[in-house]
Amino acid sequence: MARRKKTRREQEETLIDIVEARESAQSFVESNKNLLFGVLAAVILIAGGIFAYKQFYQLPREAEAGEQIFQAELQFERDSFQSALLNPGGGYLGFLDIIDSYGNTKVGNLANYYAGICYLNLGKFEAAESFLKDFDPAGRITPIMKWGALGDALSEQGKFELAADNYRKAANAGENEFLTPYYLKKLGLLHENQGDYQQALKAYQEIKSNFAQSIDGRTIDKFIANAETKLNQG
Repeated sequence: MARRKKTRREQEETLIDIVEARESAQSFVESNKNLLFGVLAAVILIAGGIFAYKQFYQLPREAEAGEQIFQAELQFERDSFQSALLNPGGGYLGFLDIIDSYGNTKVGNLANYYAGICYLNLGKFEAAESFLKDFDPAGRITPIMKWGALGDALSEQGKFELAADNYRKAANAGENEFLTPYYLKKLGLLHENQGDYQQALKAYQEIKSNFAQSIDGRTIDKFIANAETKLNQG
C-alpha cells in the first residue's frame, strides 16, 4: 500500500515544529550556558583525573610491587614459606608487607594468594583461610586454585561442609585437565570420609566421564569400585 503523501500544510507544520525545536534548544543553551560549561569542565577534569591517577600513581605502584615480590616468590619456590612471608632477603618485602603496602594493586592481590598458601603449608589454617578469601582471582586457572586451596584450609579446620562447597566451586570454576579432576577427587575423598558414599561416587564418576585421561582419571576406577562396595554394604 502506497504511503500517503503529506499535504503542503502538513509539510509546513512539520517545518515549523523543527524550527521551533531548534530555537528552543538554542534558547536553553543560551540560558544555561554557564551550567553546561561547568558540567563539561567537570567531566573533563574527572576524565583527566582518572587518567593521571592510572598513569602517574597506579602504574608506577604496580611496577614497584612487581619488583618487590620477586624475591618473595623465589623463597616460595624453595618452600621457604616463613621467609617468603616476612623477610625474603636482599632488602625486599615479604608477602605480608607487600599486601600492606601495595594491597590495591594486582601484585598486592596476588600476594594474598601466596600468603594463603604459605600459611597452609605452615599449618596455620585460619590465617590461610583469611588470606585466600581476600584473594580476588581472575582468568581461567586462578579461580580453581583459590577455591581448591580454600577447601584444603577449611578441611584442615574440620569445616567439612564448607570444604566440600569450595572443592565443588573449584571443580566448577573451569575445566583444567590437571586441577579440575584433582579437586573432584578431593571432593570425593572428603565425602567418603564423611560416610557419604553416594556423593563420593558422583564425584569419582564425573572424573571418569570428563577427565579419564588425566592423572587422576587413570586410577579412578578403583575409587569408584570402593565407593560402590561401601554404598552396597550400607
